[in-house]
Amino acid sequence: MQYTDKLSEHYHSLLSGKYDCIDRITLNAYFPMLTMPGGVRCWYRELTGSDKGLDTHKLISFAGTFSKRVQSYCKSNNIPFHHYKSGERKHEDAEALIPADKSFTGIFAIFCCRASSRLWEVTTFGQGKIDIHKKKEYSLVNHYYIHIMDVEWGHICIRICAHPPFACLIMLNGHEWVERHKKTGELNVTKEGNCFTSYTDGKKLSKIADNLKKQGHLDKVCQRWVYQCLWFALDYEEQTRSRFKYKFSVYQVEYSRNLLFNTGRKLDNVYQNLITLTRERLDISRLKTIFGLKRGPYKCTNPSAPEVRIQTPEYNLTIFKIHFGKLTVKLYDKGERTLRAEVVVHNTKALGCKRGVEFFEEIITKLQELIKSFLDNMEYAHAALIDDGAVDKLTTPSVKGKNRQAGIDLCNKRNIAVMQVIMALSIKPRGFSVAEVVAQMKELHNKKYSIANARYDLRKMKSKKLIEKIKGKRNNKVTPVGLKTIASIICLWTDKLPSFLSLVNSTEEITQQKKELTEMEKCMFNAKSEFEHLINIYGIKRAA
Repeated sequence: MQYTDKLSEHYHSLLSGKYDCIDRITLNAYFPMLTMPGGVRCWYRELTGSDKGLDTHKLISFAGTFSKRVQSYCKSNNIPFHHYKSGERKHEDAEALIPADKSFTGIFAIFCCRASSRLWEVTTFGQGKIDIHKKKEYSLVNHYYIHIMDVEWGHICIRICAHPPFACLIMLNGHEWVERHKKTGELNVTKEGNCFTSYTDGKKLSKIADNLKKQGHLDKVCQRWVYQCLWFALDYEEQTRSRFKYKFSVYQVEYSRNLLFNTGRKLDNVYQNLITLTRERLDISRLKTIFGLKRGPYKCTNPSAPEVRIQTPEYNLTIFKIHFGKLTVKLYDKGERTLRAEVVVHNTKALGCKRGVEFFEEIITKLQELIKSFLDNMEYAHAALIDDGAVDKLTTPSVKGKNRQAGIDLCNKRNIAVMQVIMALSIKPRGFSVAEVVAQMKELHNKKYSIANARYDLRKMKSKKLIEKIKGKRNNKVTPVGLKTIASIICLWTDKLPSFLSLVNSTEEITQQKKELTEMEKCMFNAKSEFEHLINIYGIKRAA
């Protein structure tokens, strides 16, 4: 595994295996010529030989042809054809219709649903002159979901719009591809849903899955099926005559790292403890929702802001989600013994790289770096520590060049608040900016906090090497040692230490007979008696 992470290394003794795999992939298929007004005219000339008859009704007639051919094809081949309302889930129904014959390949179901799309409109004026433009408003038109069984990929789905430019979405699954690979059978894999829950060699399984990112695999499956779906609008002779040629780009990708624990009990203990600790140290006020249903709210008023969720569906699956605009990272238990970390890019434009299928390897490399960074930061926040003398180093002044930087006063509320914000932003991909620190401080702690305050506070953090600037960028990132130190300080100074001191100063005696104590409360009550003994030795008197 090329990109090992700290969390996997931390729990290595509890694991029986681990593997990386590409999950769901969504590709865009588009014909560049039909994305421009002049291209529409040129394509129509190639198709018919002239501009005669080019109008809005002619373009709409392609959708009618598509519908007739689809329904006729389904009747003659006894293929299920269903209409759905917008928003209805169709994938589960399609999975129920998958043929029992494992050697079957081809179309096995077609669904129709209305979705929004911008259509071409042709306006005639003057002496037969025409103007081709897109409608200002989106139109609800039929989109067809063509479900196919492929030899290499298993179940794939192609969603195609019946109107020009016949844009397609091609939906695939990397786990299906790995399962059908000829070398996978040697590893005795057991697959449950979208996950391998048992295997003999995780390293070999990861190598097989890593081959998927190489050039050619995605392009071959697209070329194999997309023109057969286009046949419902343009037959093969019309496709050749009009020189219709799709190009493919990567739209959405999911990449996961799966940790297989020795027993389900160990997984449950580790994961619940991990969620509890990181949830507190990532700032509890930043938890967007805690709910127990499988589905949550879909709309977000500020999609660019980080969003953290703890989701517990009805089937006892706990999901820890963090949203950063078009990127999402998740940590959840899958099956009885698998802990899955997953990064989802909802639009590959957010990665800042080229999106053609020929650049798929570069996209996956970026996702591997993100999953490693996410798990590293989760481990740093989870296994927090303070080195010997670290507190003294933080509080003493430091010199950077000719400038003297003040120390970090841990009794200062603003310093602690800044640490909490930095902790919450530490898992943000590609670091965080000064403006983001200011926005979070104003939202959570101090409305009068300014950019000048943030720059001053971050300079102090940099002088103590808690954070560092990312090379070639304006953003900052938290160092591994800094993240562990900040997590420990937040835990002790803002939560456990005040509650412990209030307990020590309390004269009320609470026994186990009065209430059932948690493990944390038992430890604190035991520490109280020892601490009181220490107070008597040093002769310290408690305040009245």
